Amino acid sequence: MGRKTGFALLILAALMAFGFARSRASMVAPATLVALLVTVVLPAVGGATLLWGGGRRRGERMHLLRQRTIEAEILRLAAKEGGRLTAGDVAIALALSPEEAKETLEALMTRDLADIAVTDDGVLVYVFHEMGKLGSKASARGILDD
Repeated sequence: MGRKTGFALLILAALMAFGFARSRASMVAPATLVALLVTVVLPAVGGATLLWGGGRRRGERMHLLRQRTIEAEILRLAAKEGGRLTAGDVAIALALSPEEAKETLEALMTRDLADIAVTDDGVLVYVFHEMGKLGSKASARGILDD
């Protein structure tokens, strides 16, 4: 549902309002008021909501999807690089600005998916501990195995 449905509902509401205006029905009768509410007001409100409110939510969903995709690609890159990345590595690999790469890495850090380390040269390195240990998956055994 989207813009087309919103326009369709607004057109329907306008046509129904035009039909009521041309009819000889008493506009103060309870049955007429209920019919107006159901056939004019509700479609108009629904159409307006889809047109003006739906776009905002879609934009938020698209932003969230983009952020999740970037995070997934960072985790994939971390697995490939032995669990250690710099903001520069991420920016280059994912074609992000250095600021956006750093912000996303810090967001992963706040969710305890990464820690930060500093090289002797002062370079910040984001350490993804689980990604560095993916090679040991083959030696995994059951919790109750001896």
